[in-house]
Amino acid sequence: MPTPEPAELPEPFWTPDPDESATSRIAEFARRVGVDPADYTALHHWSVTDLEGFWAAVWDHFAVEAATPYEQVLAEEKMPGARWFPGATLNYTQHALRHLGADAPAIIALDETGASYEVTGEELRTQVASFAATLRDLGVDRGDRVVGYLPNTPHAIVAFLATASLGAVWSVCGQDYAPQAAADRFAQLEPTVLVAADGYLFNGTTHDRREAALDLSRALPTLKATILVERAGLPWPTDLAEPTVTWQEAVGRTAPPLHCTPVPFDHPLWVVFSSGTTGLPKGIVHGHGGVLLEHLKTIGLHSDLGPGDRLLWYTTTHWMMWNLVVSALLTGATACTYDGSPAPQARPDVLWELAARHGVTLFGTSPQYLLGMAKFGIDPSAAHDLSQVRAIGCTGSTLPASAYPWVREHVSEHVQLASGSGGTDVVSGFVGSAPTTPVWAGELSAPYLGVALAAYDTEGRPVTDQVGELTITRPMPSMPLYFWNDPDGTRYRDAYFSTYPGVWRHGDWITRTAHGSVIVHGRSDSTLNRNGVRLGSADIHDVVERLPEIAESLVIGAEEPDGGYWMPLFVVLADGAVLDDALRDTIRRAIRTGASPRHVPDEIRQVPAIPHTRTGKKLEVPVKRLLQGVPAAEVVNPGAVDDPALIDYYARLGAERREGPEAT
Repeated sequence: MPTPEPAELPEPFWTPDPDESATSRIAEFARRVGVDPADYTALHHWSVTDLEGFWAAVWDHFAVEAATPYEQVLAEEKMPGARWFPGATLNYTQHALRHLGADAPAIIALDETGASYEVTGEELRTQVASFAATLRDLGVDRGDRVVGYLPNTPHAIVAFLATASLGAVWSVCGQDYAPQAAADRFAQLEPTVLVAADGYLFNGTTHDRREAALDLSRALPTLKATILVERAGLPWPTDLAEPTVTWQEAVGRTAPPLHCTPVPFDHPLWVVFSSGTTGLPKGIVHGHGGVLLEHLKTIGLHSDLGPGDRLLWYTTTHWMMWNLVVSALLTGATACTYDGSPAPQARPDVLWELAARHGVTLFGTSPQYLLGMAKFGIDPSAAHDLSQVRAIGCTGSTLPASAYPWVREHVSEHVQLASGSGGTDVVSGFVGSAPTTPVWAGELSAPYLGVALAAYDTEGRPVTDQVGELTITRPMPSMPLYFWNDPDGTRYRDAYFSTYPGVWRHGDWITRTAHGSVIVHGRSDSTLNRNGVRLGSADIHDVVERLPEIAESLVIGAEEPDGGYWMPLFVVLADGAVLDDALRDTIRRAIRTGASPRHVPDEIRQVPAIPHTRTGKKLEVPVKRLLQGVPAAEVVNPGAVDDPALIDYYARLGAERREGPEAT
């Protein structure tokens, strides 16, 4: 029987320039460990088959400074519970500040008006030292929690670095979250200090958040003080009962040079929160050392950033991309913060304008942003000199193949469109690109170094060229240390390891292709993902179901074939209520006020009932899949539903949307 011909390799959309890729930082790393720089597949294979050798090489390549050395790289390889670099003591902040030039910009603060200012390396060190001294005077000690209710400005970076320098633990969320939604997160941590801004800018409007910040402080009974930031120029009351410190007092004091407290490799650095789909958001705890190594690899190798580079990625402070932007400092690159709408009505191309003006080398955004630019006819390269931009990072959801030609034609034919996928859970990426990898339209180039990624079928077997569950089969240093208030680890194990014991199941549908790339098909769980920001359905349900006119609600986020994202809210009305324009406005206003503007759905539809399991849990994932056109038989067992007739009802809703208005 003749041997079948191998499948023809699809033509890449973009191929790295051999001369440029040979001088990249990842190529230098490959040469250092004895691997052909042009063979990313071989480098990745080594990185996941020799975990100890790979992570030790990352440590050495970036000259990680430890107060006490590590005894071994991986003391115990298991998931969960892997023990990385036991014996080592270090501090994230020390590494974030060590490569910054005294007079070079460490941070460039930008906003939607086009305004900007710089914080030099020396200014950042001075502010961090002063803020750390203030925290110490307020009683913050190693292991205590400091929380921020802040927009994406340098204030958040200064406060975080100062907190981490003490060995205290940081957490932050944006001010578009209502005080109760923020308190649902922060109250779990029993924080010692709150840092809060007076407001933020979005789409031409300054949002006054002074009262919201004070409401939040009153909802956190463990606070010893609140540090008040005048970001928007709104004066704070002078007769506050609770202890307060102004930002100017916190960073303007004279303080001795910063001393960073050495902490164990796995000492908590920050708590980031899950979206809260099934209740209170889960606090995910990451460690100093795991984040340090993972971000050095991701930013220093895959993103090719170092001194002289500038990173601008549109994010909010509660999305994990904020954490990665801060970590640009680890490599000596400049971190650009941005406060405002990604495409304000007055100047929708302002991010491109700022990227050109400030010499941004890595521009990061979401698929919805790029699709929106194309839809509204924005041509960035016609108006702005984007020659410094080497790569465009894109994450948050799946980037459709249709967006790739737009980038080539309207940004640059030379720029690498580096679509990536990861998670708040590991505060990093699983798959993406590198300067040495080709790009196929609609696909992610390859798994990241050190990420043992597989697509598992329903039997738990790795498959190629078939849709499967995204799994990680060997540990990563930035996997969570634990969940907050989960003393026996039950919630942590249930979140990632209940389906495939000992193997991380992330909750994405993917295909690993025969040519090494990865295609992400969307979430296999019910997390909402609006414009790259993960949202919790529970936040929306809680607000809507407080309205007397609403008996029950269900919000769904569904990825669509054209790359769009549809987020409908289905409501069951109380007796006598009518879903007219006035009630729709009431619902939208309640969500905007009680959760955030990003939580407002695309449309609101009345339905006869919401389907549940027999134990009363809303069937969010099955409804999403029905709306996307997955056959009902593949979605849910009718015997497990409290009202099986609803399966056909939601399947018809999905069909009507796909077929267009004439179907209704």
